[in-house]
Order: sequence, then structure tokens, then C-alpha cells
Amino acid sequence: MDFTRLDCYLEVAVTLTNRTAILKMSLACFILGLTALPAGASTVDQRVSELERQLSDLQTERAEGQRRQSILTEEIRKLKEARELPEKQELVSAYGLGPAASKVYGVEQGLSIGGYGQAWYSGLVDDKAGGVDNFDFKRLVLYTGYKFNDRLLFNSEIEFEHANSDTGSVSVELATLDFLYDSLVNFRAGMLLVPMGFLNEIHEPLFYHGNERPEIERNIIPSTWRENGAGIFGNLNDDWEYRAYVVSSLRGSRFSGSDLRGGRQKGSRSRAEDYSLVFRSDYQITPAVRFGGSVYSGDQGQGEALTTSAAGAMASPSIHTTVWEAHAEYRKGGLELRALAAEADVDDAAVLSAAQAVAGNGPVGSQLSGVYVEAAYDVMPLINDGSNQYLGLFVRREAYDTLNEVPAGFADDLSKDVELTTVGIDYKPDPQVVVKLDYRNFSLGAGQRPDEVNLGVGWVF
Repeated sequence: MDFTRLDCYLEVAVTLTNRTAILKMSLACFILGLTALPAGASTVDQRVSELERQLSDLQTERAEGQRRQSILTEEIRKLKEARELPEKQELVSAYGLGPAASKVYGVEQGLSIGGYGQAWYSGLVDDKAGGVDNFDFKRLVLYTGYKFNDRLLFNSEIEFEHANSDTGSVSVELATLDFLYDSLVNFRAGMLLVPMGFLNEIHEPLFYHGNERPEIERNIIPSTWRENGAGIFGNLNDDWEYRAYVVSSLRGSRFSGSDLRGGRQKGSRSRAEDYSLVFRSDYQITPAVRFGGSVYSGDQGQGEALTTSAAGAMASPSIHTTVWEAHAEYRKGGLELRALAAEADVDDAAVLSAAQAVAGNGPVGSQLSGVYVEAAYDVMPLINDGSNQYLGLFVRREAYDTLNEVPAGFADDLSKDVELTTVGIDYKPDPQVVVKLDYRNFSLGAGQRPDEVNLGVGWVF
């Protein structure tokens, strides 16, 4: 047999293709052709070893190719999923805003979308008269932001309340341009959330206990409180943050004996005859303890003339108003503690009360005040230590009086002197979803208000 020609054929076959099957067939043919040779032919042994080595190399290359193909296939799958469903990111607060409202600060550039919603059933306890049970789709909120570059971004919040335009409303609650200059000082302008209390800025339902927000943060701090203005914000160091704004004032002519909420202009064709200053500061004393406070002050008269008697007497009071609050928070392990005190002092309350009397309403307080304390504990670690779910038991005690002081010549309304105890359970099957059950017990200085049982859901994204 012509072994030189056979070797040539085999070299060509191995060179022209890397298919393992061809090499195997060539090797088999070669070995069969050796049966007539003497057993000790060293050149044949060497050639067999060489061909076996080449076969092994090809098999190794094939396995490596399959491994690389598997890696590339997995990467392509991940990229396709990321394009359709972005990777879930932890929501964190930035610059005083709620975690969902802060998403725009976390993107490199371009559009960000977030939001929240809540709905609940409220049943009135039978042993107290008045009112009816109701089931309300309370809020559906969309956050949209756009980051133009590392220095400039837009952020907004649009809220749909009570499900439809017939009985509810659609409002812009936040629309700001942030000019990010330095961690120490940045500039913000547009429709601002007034930085007061725990909840006026961070009012997403997963970040407070119970279905209803605390009454003090609704009636004395008139949440959700937003107004057109501008100001600065930043961090004095890693633990100390502040915000300072100038905003259009409230309309004092719309204050009532129940609250200051009627004076909110909500950025809609706001009267801008008067402006107010608001300043807030928070300090993280330890990783577990945070303390802060805020103050709002300015004239709220807005140049309006009020009818103060049946004879038609008129007055244009300045209605200088100062609202302040102080708050503290403790969080460690499963324990959460909160406390807040708030007060509003209203000048010209006598003029406002006279104008309200002409309209057939009760007086406006010259001072509104209130305080609440709250405790909660996450018991889920006691049930399932490895779970990322949350099961919080909480109690909140509020005492407030929107007629804590009334102007001379006007009678106090003791029904505005309220003590409220709320107990409940918050269950979070996912860190971004909550189911809430609570009971609210009211005690009034005069009259009565039905107790409530509330069952609801909330979510944030």
C-alpha cells in the first residue's frame, strides 16, 4: 500500500474540515490499512498518536464552542428581557421626595416613570350615628421625570382622585425643574411640595401606617400642600439636609374653623399678592434616630377685601400666618417610633371670624395645634425569619384642636377638640405592595363622630 499517498489524503481531509466525524472516519480507515504492517512499525504508532491528539483537540474545541454559544444565548435572552421589562430596582428617597418620586434621580439620562395608588373600604361603627359606609378608589398617581443631563432634570406628579372627574379631580401635585449644582446647594423651581411634616413630601401609602394619613398632617399641616415657587436645597454633610423655598401664600379668606386646607391654591392661577417663606432641616443623629423641623411664615391676605358685617363693612387684613412643626423618628430592627407636634398661629382671626359669621359659619381659630405619637413593630421575623415580607402592628395617638385659641367675642366649638386613636395592621407581601386594616376611634370635646374600620390596598412602583 502507498502510505505516502494515504498520509497526503489524510492531511488534506484534516486541513479542509474540522468536523469530528470526518477525522474519525479517516482515522478508522488508516487503522484498518495498518493490519498488514509489522506490529513494531514506529512511524505508524507516531502517526496514530498524532491523529488521536488532533481528534481530542477538535472535541475540546467543539465543547468550548458549545459553552460559548450557551453563554451568548443567555446574554441575548437577558438583553431582550431588559428591553421589555427593566430590572427591578430598590426605591429610595432623594432630596426630600418620596421613593417613587425620586426615580428620575437614579437614571443616567432620559425618561423615568413611577407611581402609586390606593383604595379602601370604610365602614362606620353602628354605635355612633352619622355618615355612610363607602368604598373609594382614593388615588391613582403617575410620576414622570426626564433627566436632561447630570445637572438638569424635570420631575412631576399627576394625581387622579376618587376615580372620575364627576366626583373626583385631576391635579398636578408636583412639577419642578432641578438644577443640580453641588451637594451643598441646588436650585428648584416650579410647583413645589411644601416641605413640612413627615408626609407632605413623602405621602406614598407604603411609607405611613393606616389607610388615612394622620389628621394633624391634614388639618394643621394642610397636606397635600403644594404651591408655585422656587428655592434651594442640599446637604450640609452626610447627615444634615435642608430645603428653603419662597412660595405663593395661601388664601387666608378661605380658612375655616376646621383647618387651613381651604386656603390652598394648588398652583392654579394662584393669587400672588403675598409670598411666604418655608424652611426645613433634618439631622440624622444616629443610624436609628432622625430629628427635624420646619417653619412656614408670611402674609396670607392676598389683597382680598372681606365683608365683615351684615351692614356691608369691609376689611383687607394681612392675615400673617406662621405654621411650624417638629418631628422625630426612631427605627431599629423591627421597631418604628414617630412623634410630631405642629402649630399654626393666624393673625387677624377676628376679621376672618367676622367674615365667616356673615356667611353663617363658625369662627376661625387664632391658633391651631396638635401632636401625635406612633409606634409600630414588624413581627414577620418572629414568624418567618428568612422572609422579605413585612407584617407591622401599629398604634397611633393624636390630639388636636383647630380652635385651640379663638378671637375675643367668638364662642369656641368643642367639636374641634379631638382625640383620635388608630390601631391596625400593615402587611406587605412585596416591598412595593401593602394591605392595610385599621380601626379609628374618635373622641370629641362635644358631639360625636363615628368610629371607622378601614380595609385597603396600596402600591408604589
